[in-house]
Amino acid sequence: METLGSTNVVCSDKTGTLTKNEMTVVALYTAGGEIWEVGGSGYAPEGEIRLGSRPLVLEESPELRELLTAASLCNDARLLPPGPEQPRWSISGDPTEGSLLSLAAKAGLWREALEAEYPRRQEVPFDSDVKMMATLHEGPSGKVVYIKGAPEVILEFCGSYRGSSGESLPLDEVATQRILREGALLADRALRLLAFAEVGGDDADLRAGLEPLRGKARFLGLSGQMDPPRPEARQAVALCRSAGIRPIMVTGDHKATGLAIARELDIARDGDLALDGRELEALSEDEFRERLERISVYARVYPAQKLRIVRAWQARDAVVAMTGDGVNDAPALAQADVGVAMGLSGTEVAKAASKIVLTDDNFATIVNAVEEGRLVFRNIRKTLLYLFSTSLSEIVILFFALVMGWPLPLAAVQILWVNLVTDGMMTIPLIMTPPEGDEMASKPNPRRAPILPPEMLRRMLFMVLAMSSSTLIYYFLKIQAGTPFEQVRTGVFTLLVVCQWFNAVNCLSESRSAFAKKTLEDYWLWGGLILGNLLQMAVIFLEPMQSLFHTAALPWSEALLIGAAGSLVLWAEELRKWLARRRLRA
Repeated sequence: METLGSTNVVCSDKTGTLTKNEMTVVALYTAGGEIWEVGGSGYAPEGEIRLGSRPLVLEESPELRELLTAASLCNDARLLPPGPEQPRWSISGDPTEGSLLSLAAKAGLWREALEAEYPRRQEVPFDSDVKMMATLHEGPSGKVVYIKGAPEVILEFCGSYRGSSGESLPLDEVATQRILREGALLADRALRLLAFAEVGGDDADLRAGLEPLRGKARFLGLSGQMDPPRPEARQAVALCRSAGIRPIMVTGDHKATGLAIARELDIARDGDLALDGRELEALSEDEFRERLERISVYARVYPAQKLRIVRAWQARDAVVAMTGDGVNDAPALAQADVGVAMGLSGTEVAKAASKIVLTDDNFATIVNAVEEGRLVFRNIRKTLLYLFSTSLSEIVILFFALVMGWPLPLAAVQILWVNLVTDGMMTIPLIMTPPEGDEMASKPNPRRAPILPPEMLRRMLFMVLAMSSSTLIYYFLKIQAGTPFEQVRTGVFTLLVVCQWFNAVNCLSESRSAFAKKTLEDYWLWGGLILGNLLQMAVIFLEPMQSLFHTAALPWSEALLIGAAGSLVLWAEELRKWLARRRLRA
């Protein structure tokens, strides 16, 4: 948790983490050059598919029918109708594939009917390294392989494309660039792109994998899916930036798609760079280091490149958090200072390699965890400040009394009471201090920052001086006045306890006044103070406790004097805080 609070770079996936992971296909591009717009939202198979103002008539668009058939059959998801437990249309499986089933159903092509006509015989599952999958089906016209994946990868396997009349045309450089250009226009709309192709005839065989199909596939078209950003993501990114944390997007989507979403969320700003996996691979280490701080989006990166990104930032002494969900993400998750696995979509290997598992796969939860980490670290510092200052005060009081030749002002059992009971009672409110609201308003602590920085050490010495001087002055005056020693020692013992109560109030905040509303509403503090008062009165006024702790009953006038003397610690620290706030305003 301490490391999370020091995080200054967060490398986050896009889909499902920064976005809702609720895919809806909104555009289709056929190999013949037509761009169809798709209506509807969510997974409900409702909405028109239009070419301009012309609605789809499936019998008149065999090119689009083939594309939709490939999208439905090269697919492992299931579209689920509304039921008693789920009142809306939903999916079982990957949201990207589920949106393709909904798309085909909008055109009247239902998965079950297509599978009955074209049963699946072979399959090459999706692989994040090659970014594609394929299925082989046997239909009335023979065997056919449908391929689905990243556009640039699918195009490498294609030697032709389907023309508007059904003919196969050679996929030359001009045609390839036209397809990539149209795909880039869709990606600029923040749409996630998938490409589809087919292999028919004697070449339709997956027993030897995908490589034998290279150059033999026929390109069918592209789908563009909208995955809207989470409503809370932009606010979480803004909170990151105000806290000195650099957000970076690492996505498997097209570079333009990732950059469009990154700009919408303010992850990428003017002058920032976006690189895909191939561009990153082409960079030398020196070139990569030179551009590192300007790169806000990594697209189509391989798992090994995630590891490279983490190490590059760590070489700059950054504390890096990296998200991941796949088996291949495990090395990067293990290398990161804070590996964050996805609880909903993550594999068990990814979860085992991570230090944190997100139960909701939400980027905002990472930011909340960072804030919680900072709060924990701040409260640890407060507690240590309190414990060190009170312990040093005791040492100073006892040492000064020895040097001056005075009787020891505290009995051994009283020292034990102060260290175990009083300190124990007051450290609980400090550990449980609620957020002050400014945890994310400052930069992260450096990796090797001391647990007690110099300014906190100076503050500690100031508190020690206030507590020890008020206690020693009280002790000296009482001895000079000839007060019975048992009563003097009880007064010193009680004054030291009161000083520690006020010191705990001081340690609640570095700059906030003890009379602020948040302090007055701190129920842990008030509970500790009330219980501490009751126990201290029991030690002073109950006879069995008096003999055990070497105390004597104090008159109430003396108790008021001790309370006033102990409050000097509070007033001295309030003056220091006021001066500190005044310097900040200046």
